[in-house]
Amino acid sequence: MALLGTIPFCDRSSFFLKNPTIILKTPIRTTFDYLQFVPSSTKIIHSSLTQPVVPKEQTNISLQPHLPIFQFEQYMKEKAKIVNEALEEAVPLQHPVEVHKAMRYSLLAGGKRIRPILCLASCELVGGDESLAIPAACAVEMIHTMSLIHDDLPCMDNDDLRRGKPTNHKVFGEETAILAGDALLSLSFEYIANKTTKVSANRVVRSIVELGSAVGSTGLVAGQILDLYGEGKDVSLRELEQIHVHKTAKLLEAAVVCGAIIGGGNEMEIERVRKYARCIGLLFQVVDDILDVTKSSEELGKTAGKDLVTDKATYPKLMGVEGARKFAATLLDKALEEIAHFDTLKAAPLYYLAVYIANRQN
Repeated sequence: MALLGTIPFCDRSSFFLKNPTIILKTPIRTTFDYLQFVPSSTKIIHSSLTQPVVPKEQTNISLQPHLPIFQFEQYMKEKAKIVNEALEEAVPLQHPVEVHKAMRYSLLAGGKRIRPILCLASCELVGGDESLAIPAACAVEMIHTMSLIHDDLPCMDNDDLRRGKPTNHKVFGEETAILAGDALLSLSFEYIANKTTKVSANRVVRSIVELGSAVGSTGLVAGQILDLYGEGKDVSLRELEQIHVHKTAKLLEAAVVCGAIIGGGNEMEIERVRKYARCIGLLFQVVDDILDVTKSSEELGKTAGKDLVTDKATYPKLMGVEGARKFAATLLDKALEEIAHFDTLKAAPLYYLAVYIANRQN
């Protein structure tokens, strides 16, 4: 299906402009016509993993006057602000102070907020108002933060740096870090159940089930334990995919699917965004593996080269860096195919988020 098709431009959002010229500061802000005409059989990486989508010296991109330009950077900033304000309110500093300090330390430490923004975008994609999905978006970020706190522990990945700051256990101690993660996990389910309003009980329950599945023994936990037991062993590409489909992709999938459920999406719409999310979830990990061997700790905001030191299986290790880049391109292509079935303007954030994940540098 054509991405732009014949859908007329309308002022649905402040994130779209009628101006036919855009100043492209980074390769992330890929124009829609570029995305539209990449055939599904073409394997091109829409990121700086190989080369920028637009050469650095080419700053003015002229488009046909009727084509909308999506202000992706503005969108991300505004949605992140909404999420951050909601998270700030969701976890006040209260008694017992130490555990709430630890929870807030990691939860409010910044980050790109990709998962909650995906949740909000998916809700709007199927016609829902983003306000309906804010509790679900916060719940996803609470679970994600829990996973980071626990993942960094000495008994797990034993990391000292996260989002450019000392890891939670380095600041508060292992015992408090574990409890802070547990508290965030518990709060996530309480929060989505208690704070979601104007949505049918059935859809709220479906969202809770989706989140529980994503984080449990057949989700994130499964991926983490497979990852731990795979250290120092010969792991096949199929086994590596199983690890990361569960460890990384499952929660991204839950974020997108919960947004679609809360927003009132039908079964076909939910299935399409699920497939999209599985692709970008795995894409996120492939890019992460590439960055781990091509970037410094300062650039990443976390310890670089950890996978190499611990002898973990990664996509660059099994496929080579170039092979991993080509696989990333394939995943991006497949993700965009799924979103092409939706209204162009509503789908814009998910298109750009996929390209952003492929382009990210930390």
